[in-house]
Amino acid sequence: MLTVDFDRFDVRPGERVLDMGCGAGRHAFELYRRGADVVALDQNVKDLADVATMFEAMAAEGGLPVGAAARTVEGDALALPFDAEEFDKVIAAEILEHIRDDEQAMRELFRVLRPGGALAVTVPRWLSERINWALSDAYHEVEGGHVRIYKEDELAAKLEGAGFVVDGHSFAHALHSPYWWLKCAVGVDKDTHPLVSAYHRLLVWDIMKAPAVTRGADRLLNPVIGKSVVLYCHKPA
Repeated sequence: MLTVDFDRFDVRPGERVLDMGCGAGRHAFELYRRGADVVALDQNVKDLADVATMFEAMAAEGGLPVGAAARTVEGDALALPFDAEEFDKVIAAEILEHIRDDEQAMRELFRVLRPGGALAVTVPRWLSERINWALSDAYHEVEGGHVRIYKEDELAAKLEGAGFVVDGHSFAHALHSPYWWLKCAVGVDKDTHPLVSAYHRLLVWDIMKAPAVTRGADRLLNPVIGKSVVLYCHKPA
């Protein structure tokens, strides 16, 4: 389930791309499929091991474009272990809301991106996230949980303060917002609740089959209740 729109965030074979805070690797895998020279960075060693295993499986399967490469790196978003201007593009998906000093993280993203390079940042959208916080403290008051709720203009202003030019935005995953509202209402750990379980099956069906009815509903609802907002930026040449 991709949050970044790769039709808009154009990645070409051989480009060096950082997935900062890669988590389970969903964007890193797509970058690899598109032929990028991918670096997947995270602090979670277990997640990185799983991502590395998937990279190996993809390489063994073959069919990757010429120039494709992938590796994992354990590191801190506040002090990225890379040289200045090392990457052509950077993705930071659903990570800045976890970082207390988010402006330092943005400065680091600016430092490692080459002049003219592109950045895609995704965070939970204000409305959906505000409802989650109102319904459940357990949703965010956990170790490593969300420490803030961004308004789009606030996020854009911080990125501009770090030196980026914000080129535009998009919304994603509208169908996931009601799922999390349900979980927060009944208890975030109650995955077997009938309503939560039924909605989860719907989301799995949507992800696996991409039927026109749910894809169309997601596109129509994204401007209203999209769970994530994506800002597309560049570093001035």
